[in-house]
Amino acid sequence: MHSVVVTAANVADVTQVDKLLHGDENVVCADAGYTGVEKRPEHEGRQVIWQVAARRSTYKKLDKRSALYKAKRKIEKAKAQVRAKVEHPFRVIKRQFGYAKVRFRGLAKNTAQMVTLFALSNLWMARRHLLTSAGEVRL
Repeated sequence: MHSVVVTAANVADVTQVDKLLHGDENVVCADAGYTGVEKRPEHEGRQVIWQVAARRSTYKKLDKRSALYKAKRKIEKAKAQVRAKVEHPFRVIKRQFGYAKVRFRGLAKNTAQMVTLFALSNLWMARRHLLTSAGEVRL
């Protein structure tokens, strides 16, 4: 995790993408909430392959036995497998640190807490590498 942006609940995720990208990306994977991100003016001229999940309604209307439906489902499954790896820090925050429900304490306090939790999440996921480089392994 290299950047965290915390906003109010009424701010759409798609408006915050430019703050999350550092500029060296080749491929950007996102869920269906980011549909249309490649058309936004702040991403003009950006040489990125956008892998945004399709909304279910785009392939739900197709016949389940058709070749087009099966091909679209395979593509969406591949996109979902990549996104699952990216979602791992969120699982660590929810399960290891117990942050499953957000309690609003003000945007500044919530932002500080989220930045701290993501930093801890990075350490948690790298713990085995950090411990083996120290010379002893204790879990």
